[in-house]
Amino acid sequence: MKIVCLGGGPSGLYLAISMKLRDPSHDITVYERNRPDDTFGWGVVFSDQTVENLMANDPISGQQIADEFIHWDMIDCFFKGGLERSDGHGFIGLGRKRMLQILHQRCRDLGVVLEFENEFSPDDIDTRFADADVVVAADGINSRIRNADLETFDCSVDVRPNKFVWLGTKQTFRDAFTFIFEETEHGWIWAHAYQFDEDTSTFIVECNPDVYDAIGFEHMSHAESAETCRKIFEKYLGGHELLTNSAHIRGSAWINFPHVLCRNWVKNERVVLIGDAAHTAHFSIGSGTKLGLEDAISLADHLTRDSSIGEALHAYQAEREIDALRLQNSARNAMIWFENVPRYARAFDLKQFNYSMLTRSQRVSHENLRLRDQSWLEGMEKHLARRVLGDTFDSAVPPMFLPYKLRDMDLINRVVVSPMSMYSAVDGLPDDWHLVHYGSLAKGGAGLVYTEMTDVSPEGRITPGCAGIWNDEQEASWKRINDFVHKHSKAKFCLQIGHAGAKGATKEPWKWDPNILDEPLDDADQWPLVSASALPYDSYSPVPAALTRDMMDAITAQHVAAAQRAERAGFDMIELHAAHGYLLSSFITPVMNQRDDEYGGNLENRLRYPLEVFRAMREVWPADKPMSVRISACDWMEEQGNTEEDAVAIARAFSEAGADIIDVSSGQVSHQAKPLPGRMFQTPLSDRIRNEGNIATMAVGNIYEVDHVNSIIAAGRADLVCLARPHLADPGWTLRAAAEMGHTGVGVSEPHQYFLGYRQLHVNMERAREMAASS
Repeated sequence: MKIVCLGGGPSGLYLAISMKLRDPSHDITVYERNRPDDTFGWGVVFSDQTVENLMANDPISGQQIADEFIHWDMIDCFFKGGLERSDGHGFIGLGRKRMLQILHQRCRDLGVVLEFENEFSPDDIDTRFADADVVVAADGINSRIRNADLETFDCSVDVRPNKFVWLGTKQTFRDAFTFIFEETEHGWIWAHAYQFDEDTSTFIVECNPDVYDAIGFEHMSHAESAETCRKIFEKYLGGHELLTNSAHIRGSAWINFPHVLCRNWVKNERVVLIGDAAHTAHFSIGSGTKLGLEDAISLADHLTRDSSIGEALHAYQAEREIDALRLQNSARNAMIWFENVPRYARAFDLKQFNYSMLTRSQRVSHENLRLRDQSWLEGMEKHLARRVLGDTFDSAVPPMFLPYKLRDMDLINRVVVSPMSMYSAVDGLPDDWHLVHYGSLAKGGAGLVYTEMTDVSPEGRITPGCAGIWNDEQEASWKRINDFVHKHSKAKFCLQIGHAGAKGATKEPWKWDPNILDEPLDDADQWPLVSASALPYDSYSPVPAALTRDMMDAITAQHVAAAQRAERAGFDMIELHAAHGYLLSSFITPVMNQRDDEYGGNLENRLRYPLEVFRAMREVWPADKPMSVRISACDWMEEQGNTEEDAVAIARAFSEAGADIIDVSSGQVSHQAKPLPGRMFQTPLSDRIRNEGNIATMAVGNIYEVDHVNSIIAAGRADLVCLARPHLADPGWTLRAAAEMGHTGVGVSEPHQYFLGYRQLHVNMERAREMAASS
């Protein structure tokens, strides 16, 4: 097989090595536009797992690389004059130039042809390299091959706002991977520093664009820029200079990171992307080289199997794409964290800032930190507990079990049972199903239990099975449930109040046609729908009437009456549902609001009616009881809908109107929305509202593990954490979580009647932990 590798970085070189190892007869040439010893980074970082992969693929080069690694376990975080150090992280560093030298020599030993100072262009693929069976585009983050045909590669390149520069120093930072955050007169600037050989470290300096402009880096020479950074970080450098190797770059040495995502890596069944040409991972988690090397191993495996070249290339992408996406998502989370350093610097003390940084990618969790450095994590848990329970408190408490207070309502812990529609009421009346359902959830240990969205009128229901609170019989039934919850648990009970708007008059989900979401009721069973504008939710949905002023007044009165009934029924808290395309959400989102009066147009106008409703409810709801609002913090519709930038303004408007906490959900204003799914995918929205807007929040959305809850609370991404489906599967999820962690005491309330069951659960969980520790 004749293979041409365009690009002589680690991924291209390692693909050549891997192919030669599998069959020495392959004809392989690597073309590199630079000279052999040109390299424009300083060090690279690996994990132990990557080293194991290299050793398994090629023990010779793997051992050479391993012999020269610098290894360290600790992470240091310098912030606001303090230092926080944690252990057990396990990093490995190596100079990029030295690594390339090792790979160059291994290529030569195996018979790979290396062509340096050899330019290539996309046109060469079908001319100069027309006889190649496979052309591997390994030409890096700014790949010419990829950029010449972004459409075929289905590629998006998102150039991020932060500026950064690669520098080096003879200050070794020998003990730890070091993060340094310094506040200058122009704002925050920070460094990522790590040793990569016996006497040299990488020193990456990063800042937001406003700080970059204010300091004037754009107009500095490379030497002036390095000297300016040296002065900023002088007290950490031990008298050493900051070095630059960017003389080849015209203009500023500072660059923006391009987040590259290609959904297709193969062109014409012979051209394939590898490494940074196919996907980039932000340097803050140090995995770009890892991805490229593992791509090379996978591609070599598939090209040497009994299949056509085209099949092999597609199989390679299928195998690598999921791992690459998973790591890219983690890297994106980490990248966004650093883009918002000023937000966290303003909101957090040293310990919480460091915890937030360590868990920024969402790959490192609370219990993972315990495995790495138990004493450090317990110190962090004690720190958080003292902030809540007082300076004399001296025990570690899992963050999810810390109490929380909203107005005069005390929650025993931070776990919330999300609203989950049961579609099991008749004429809006909650019955014995609801008594058993909510009673079980309340006995399960969560601090706060929500009802399903409970509607203010028959016309406000989503389905015929939705619960309501528009008449005396419903109020009495809810009071019966409240009485049970309050008598038999320490849970607080919140009524979510809403109106379905254009999304009403649909069948219960288990009656839907599998191909039709939110399937409308048959014509004879439908009731009239209303919305902000006369726009159907979907092409097959009925057209709602646009609300008139008189209709608005009537619906406001229904919400007020619902709040009054909620008080008489004994609820501890109420929530106004203003998310997911329901009635009030239809005013807030431009996707559904196309009014040309004072209730349409800009966000301030679109919020006008929802705020009217909220204020009217707040006025009749007792002053000592809290109110929340559920919002769609992002419509996932790009410019057509509300964005993350709008979320803080929406939350702030409700907070100023008297909301005590914002229930941060997203989307569902259109079936055309394109969310970015994944675990905890909506938590960054909560994080932004809480720490940028200084507003209490609840996080919700694909949160299902104990670790998720503890990490979110400890990192300050939310004040409360909502879980839905886990509580459907196990109403006692919170008490099981306590047993898993061996926690009793603060935040735990077991029903007396179930005492023996939970003691047995704790014993069983303790045995499981002991067995896991000894295995």
